[in-house]
Amino acid sequence: MNFDFSDDQKMLKEQVRKYLTDKCPYSVPRRILDSDEPYAKEVWKGLVDMGLTGTAIPEAYGGLGLGALELCVIAEELGRAVAPVPFSSSVYLASEAIKLFGTEKQKQTWLPRLAAGEIIGTFAISEGLHAPSAANIKTSFAGGKVNGVKTPVPDGDIADVAVVVVNAAGKVALAIVDLKGAGVSHEVLRTFDPTRSHAEITFKDAPAELMDGSGWDQVSRILDGAAVLFAFEQVGGAEAALEMARDYSLERYAFGRQIGSYQAIKHKLADMYVKKEIAKSNAYFGAMMLNDEGSELPEAAAASRIAGCDAYVFAAQENLQTHGGIGYTWEANTQFHYRRAKLLALTVGAAIQWKEKLVARLEAKNAA
Repeated sequence: MNFDFSDDQKMLKEQVRKYLTDKCPYSVPRRILDSDEPYAKEVWKGLVDMGLTGTAIPEAYGGLGLGALELCVIAEELGRAVAPVPFSSSVYLASEAIKLFGTEKQKQTWLPRLAAGEIIGTFAISEGLHAPSAANIKTSFAGGKVNGVKTPVPDGDIADVAVVVVNAAGKVALAIVDLKGAGVSHEVLRTFDPTRSHAEITFKDAPAELMDGSGWDQVSRILDGAAVLFAFEQVGGAEAALEMARDYSLERYAFGRQIGSYQAIKHKLADMYVKKEIAKSNAYFGAMMLNDEGSELPEAAAASRIAGCDAYVFAAQENLQTHGGIGYTWEANTQFHYRRAKLLALTVGAAIQWKEKLVARLEAKNAA
């Protein structure tokens, strides 16, 4: 059985890497970090022009009609480049949610515009520091209006449309809200990684449309798919952090020797590699389940998420340690992976939440 990507998918990966290497060096996230720009518009435009925002959207709705595997290879390269763009919010979350659970009219209305990059989408679920659950969603939907506060919302300050998790007559449901319409306001939030903007969005009688069906299972499916894609971002970031640490260890001399020749540094690099490969294996299995809508997707997504968080945070920390004191300076590029690793470790839920999900899902399967 071949678990590798196809030649076409590898070619796509190479094209995305070439583009990001050329157009998104570390000077780009540094510019965003040092300015008030919410994202790198020129990098985003290039991704749109390549058609990547419509990768998994069916051709009938203006997309490329590809699948989850193509999204996975793109995600890995975006993570490697710590690209400061709203790709995950608009593509992994908003577009996928509408594709999966939108009505036919909603798909026809929003998917072509999302595929063409005319608008940016996001997914609003969190309502504070606590983990979202079916029991604590307070944002309400009634009479075609949404009321409540969502915080933090990734790219909530720049998004044009949001898929909002709401409480509709006591049941969890999904609603589409035009963020440029009436009854919507936002406040930009400061986060550990300003290269990925977040906001608090307040809805006051904001016009909205419910999507097909209801229930927490829909939310879980969206989060499971996103978890696999974020795991690929984390694998890409972990690999880049490892390479950065390796290169520095070969350049830096101490006591007349390359620091990479010292056993302590070798151990760091070896541990980073092992964790990255474990995360990659889990992410590949998650990709297979996501692409095939396999029955093991819930478990595979949780495992991908846990391993991805562990690998990227560890690699980012050890990269910084390998650089020593210079790694802690503002001028060093080590900070970009450290910031992004910490942010991704909280996006769509912290690793501890996914560990609890994995245990619960395995117990439920064993009891069945």
